[in-house]
Amino acid sequence: MRDTPGPATADRFETDVPARLDRLPWSGFHWRVVLALGITWVLDGLEVTLVGSLAGAIHQSPTLALTETQIGLTASAYLIGAVVGALGFGWLADRIGRRRLFFVTLVVYMLASIATGFAWDFWSFAVFRALTGAGIGGEYAAVNSAIQELIPARYRGTTDLAVNGTFWGGAAIGAVVALVVLDPAIIDPEIGWRGAFIVGGALAIIVLLIRRFLPESPRWLMLHGRPEEAQRIISDIERQVAAQRGPLPPTTYGPIVLSRRGAASLTEVWHAMFRSHRDRAVLGLVLMSCQAFCYNAVFFTYALVLTKFYAIPAHEVGWFMLPFALGNLMGPLLLGRFFDTIGRRPMITGTYALSGLLMAGTGMAFAAGWLSAWEQTMAWTVIFFFASAAASAAYLTVGESFPLEMRAMAIALFYAVGTAAGGVVGPTLFGWLIEGGQRTNIMWGYLTAATLMLAAAATEWRLGFAAEGKPLEEVSAPLSARSAAER
Repeated sequence: MRDTPGPATADRFETDVPARLDRLPWSGFHWRVVLALGITWVLDGLEVTLVGSLAGAIHQSPTLALTETQIGLTASAYLIGAVVGALGFGWLADRIGRRRLFFVTLVVYMLASIATGFAWDFWSFAVFRALTGAGIGGEYAAVNSAIQELIPARYRGTTDLAVNGTFWGGAAIGAVVALVVLDPAIIDPEIGWRGAFIVGGALAIIVLLIRRFLPESPRWLMLHGRPEEAQRIISDIERQVAAQRGPLPPTTYGPIVLSRRGAASLTEVWHAMFRSHRDRAVLGLVLMSCQAFCYNAVFFTYALVLTKFYAIPAHEVGWFMLPFALGNLMGPLLLGRFFDTIGRRPMITGTYALSGLLMAGTGMAFAAGWLSAWEQTMAWTVIFFFASAAASAAYLTVGESFPLEMRAMAIALFYAVGTAAGGVVGPTLFGWLIEGGQRTNIMWGYLTAATLMLAAAATEWRLGFAAEGKPLEEVSAPLSARSAAER
């Protein structure tokens, strides 16, 4: 446990924080991390599903009366906000720490979601959705970083996929909520859809209370020249785990030598992404962009397809959204462990490829009119069972690809670029295609999504790398370690 400056210079120190974190058996501490941070995706899933499920009611709202195209534009506004939030808060997370950002981003989400319930026209609704997205986008960067840094290496893939997959737990909750708030026999739909956003935002207060008990990431502290504080936190974590699980196993690898420094500069970020890690940058961009287009194009317009082409009443859309959400939730939960056993490269390639092939087949069946509303829903459920695991693995890949000093910024940047390239275009394009009312035109949209998923599978097979079971510092050496080696 040598978190003290080495004899050569006070700017260098030796630390075994990574080895001590990775040796820990699974415990209550790790469950608290998953619960307090993973709730972000539950909230995101709740928000996105509410918009998808409530699209029909918002379209028919006497105060808003949004067209299909405007609903698509508000979905894009949410994603634009997420892009801006991810970049801004991601930059801050690498500089002021993960823990502080947990609270700021959650408060932004909470206030904006509540404000959405009081929107009075298209522009107010779009602005509040953009601000909600900004809070969620910031959460993606800080939370994904912290989870990867706190979870032992042998569980990292399984946990990261499961946590990202809980988005669909929120989606399932949103689907059930929609069944209640859109039922005219229970509540006026105009009051129901507004109340859903207000209550959803208010739930964030509970999350704020839970997060008070989470520490700062010891890995972030050690990489920012604060080894003594990292030592104190890791010792406290070890005491908690040992009290529950008994004596801790020995470490499986030795300490590393680091130099005291701050966050990575923009020049270092640019050099790491586009020179020393160029292949990983291309891989991350392709995986994030392709899954974002596929997911957001289908999901944000899901209710519109059901109401326009299958004549499903708006208050019944939740019944069709529920199995879709549960299928998405089960994908990462059931397949996640194979990303740590079979390996990242074959599993990511396989899930992207299967999603693309199934999407192409379903798109052609939709155009031919072969599917009923329930058959269409079950086809999407099977597709996104695999696509959900693939999308979660994209975040895992980006987080593992780059040095720890720039991890949050890397996740934010690739999330932002991928979402802007694939996610913002998708809902607007599909909203426009649906408004045109031609099944054949919508089929071409589905085939575009399928082609992108197959392209991502091919890219992973060509550029993917093995990270399963390896310490983060081995997958991508910290900039601080390189600086120390050069002294």
